[in-house]
Amino acid sequence: MRRVTGPVAALALLAAVSGCGLTSGSPMVDDVKPGSVGKGRPLKGADLTVTSKEFTEQLVLGAIMGIAFQAAGADVLDRTGIQGSIGAREAVKSGDADAMYEYTGTAWITYQGNSDPIPDPDRQWEAVREADLKNGLTWLAPSKLNNTYALAMNQANFKKYGTKTLSDVAALSKKDPKAVTVCVESEFANRADGMPGMEKAYGMKLPSGNITQMDTGIIYTQVKKGSCTYGEVFTTDGRIRSMNLAVMADDKKFFPNYNVAPSVNSKALKKYPAIADVLAPITKRLDNDVAQELNAKVDVDGEDPHAVALDWMKAEGFVKEG
Repeated sequence: MRRVTGPVAALALLAAVSGCGLTSGSPMVDDVKPGSVGKGRPLKGADLTVTSKEFTEQLVLGAIMGIAFQAAGADVLDRTGIQGSIGAREAVKSGDADAMYEYTGTAWITYQGNSDPIPDPDRQWEAVREADLKNGLTWLAPSKLNNTYALAMNQANFKKYGTKTLSDVAALSKKDPKAVTVCVESEFANRADGMPGMEKAYGMKLPSGNITQMDTGIIYTQVKKGSCTYGEVFTTDGRIRSMNLAVMADDKKFFPNYNVAPSVNSKALKKYPAIADVLAPITKRLDNDVAQELNAKVDVDGEDPHAVALDWMKAEGFVKEG
C-alpha cells in the first residue's frame, strides 16, 4: 500500500526490512553527461546510493534522482523498490542509502505520528523538515507533485451530474442519494483521513450499500465503466489521464498534502552539499501533470520505469547522452 499507518504496521515493516537486509542493489550505468544539471560534475568522486518504495511513481522518481547524480559525476548504487514506506526511509536514516524522493504527508502522519495534517503545503513541509532534522534527515525544497487522495468519475457521469468538487458530491448525495455510489480500497474505507473523515468534513453520510470495497486497479476500471459513480484515486495516477476521468476538487482541503521532496541523509548532504543544487531544478519541474504522464507510460503502456525516467530527463534537457 502507498500509505502505511499505525504502530503495528510500522513494526511489521521494520521486521521485514531487518529480515531481508538492504545490502542488495546494482550500479546505475546510464551513459549520461550534464545538461542543465550537473555542470562541472560537482559530485565527481562521490559514491551515492538512491532508494525508493516499490510502486511505479517511486521507481520513476528514484531513477530520476540516480540519473541526476550520475550526470553530476557520482557513482550511483540503485536500491530502489524497497517494499513498504518505512523500509526506504529507514535506509536513508541509517545511511544504507543517501537519498530518496519522499512524501510530506507520509512523513508528517505516518513517521512523525501527527493526526492532523497541515493544510498549507509549504508549512507542512517546513514542519516535517524541522522534525526530521533530529532524525538525521534533511528535506530539500518540495515539488508541486501532490500524490493525495481524490474522488473521480467518468465523463458520462460528469456530464450527467456536473459535480466538480466534493461539496458538490455532498449536495448530490442529499438531493439524490442513489446517484452517489463509491468504489474504494478497504484501507480508505476505514481510515480517519479516508472515507469516514471525508464524509464528516463534507457533511455527508452515504448508506453502506452505496460504498463498495475493492482493489485499487479494479476501482479505475469500474469507474471508467460507470459501475461506480465515483472512485477513490490517487491524484498522480496515470490512469486518470488515460481513462479521461474527472477529478473532484477537495474544496475544503480535507485530504493531507503528499508533496514529493528529496529526503537526504544529513551526513551525506554535509559531505556532498552539491546534492541540493543538482536536485533543485528537477524537483521544481515535478507536478501532477508530469507524474500522470510518466506513471501512465509504465502502468498503461508497459514501459520500464528507469527507461521512462531517462527519456524524461533527456527530453527536459536535464541530462544529455554521454
